[in-house]
Amino acid sequence: MNFDQVIDRRDTESVKWHYYNEDVLPMWLADMDFQSPQPVIEALRNRVDHGIFGYGCPPEGLRPAIQDHLRDFFKWPVQPEQVDFVCGVVTGFTHAIYSLTEPGDRILIQTPVYPPILKAPEATGRQSLHNPLVRNSDGKYEIDFDDFEQKAASGVKLFILCNPHNPVGRVFTHAELTQMAEICLKHNVIICSDEIHADLVFSGVQHTPIASLSPEVSDRTVTYFAPSKTYNIAGLSTSVYVAQNPELKDKLSSTMPMLLGHPNILGLTAALAAYRDGRPWLQELLVYLESNRDYLVDFVTRELPGVEVWQPEGTFLGWLDCRQLEVESPYRFFRDTAKVGMNDGSTFGESGTGFLRLNFGSPRALLTEGLTRMQAALE
Repeated sequence: MNFDQVIDRRDTESVKWHYYNEDVLPMWLADMDFQSPQPVIEALRNRVDHGIFGYGCPPEGLRPAIQDHLRDFFKWPVQPEQVDFVCGVVTGFTHAIYSLTEPGDRILIQTPVYPPILKAPEATGRQSLHNPLVRNSDGKYEIDFDDFEQKAASGVKLFILCNPHNPVGRVFTHAELTQMAEICLKHNVIICSDEIHADLVFSGVQHTPIASLSPEVSDRTVTYFAPSKTYNIAGLSTSVYVAQNPELKDKLSSTMPMLLGHPNILGLTAALAAYRDGRPWLQELLVYLESNRDYLVDFVTRELPGVEVWQPEGTFLGWLDCRQLEVESPYRFFRDTAKVGMNDGSTFGESGTGFLRLNFGSPRALLTEGLTRMQAALE
């Protein structure tokens, strides 16, 4: 796979490439600028050649391919009946709130966090409680466990975990996950885990699905993930959830047909090809992304005075601390002066004010161009 290849996306109905004016380089949406794995492209081409696109059901080999993936990557055994499909992870955890809690219930989240998670409690008529992550002097975020337990004990019904964490790039350790899980079990809190970046972690780090910690934890957990970020097929709107407790699974299944519809037939085709045949591509991707991450951290440290970045353990998203810059809005400054479009950190919660999220999942030439534009703007 030639990840250095720059592919023009401006005329392809891309949200990422249409959001800003054409003179702005988009480095915002979590959508990589790489061609998807060849097995996925071939599977889609063959399916299109058939010429009929009715309602879809999961291909026969999809659940076994997902089982193999979870076992081989995370040592997590799941059964076929514990796996089901939704149109997206955001759709999934919003549906979980509807199905597993009641209006007015309290939902616990860890900020700064992916905006749909931030908005989901109030959007569903629930209340959100925030357990702010604590940023250390080196830029690494840690969990305030005293605050976490205090909030969990206050009547919280459901905790939305984001791991690997978007936007701060943490991949929580086995010990951290165990402590959070024990607190949730102690206070009868359901865990809804967004693990969409689970496959995108770097050297020296191991992702652990929180549901894999123990049968007791899995009994209180619903886990959401997808091939979308991993294999860059987000536009095909097919995601996966695992619920190992039959009661939770039944609650989700009972409301799903009327609320969510079906993943589309091309998305299911792509998911099978990705999980079954995409591993060589993924292995190459991880090497490239890690190199991009290291390049980003080195460039920011050397060439962007007033900007700091911690080396993310996972995802393809850098979290830039721009609070030392003497500008009213780092987001508007880099958009208007550098012509680089990133995510405004304030949309991830109050603690994200003064930060920017930068997508480094692109050919090195595009990443270099964006960073060089930022350097020139600061100069």
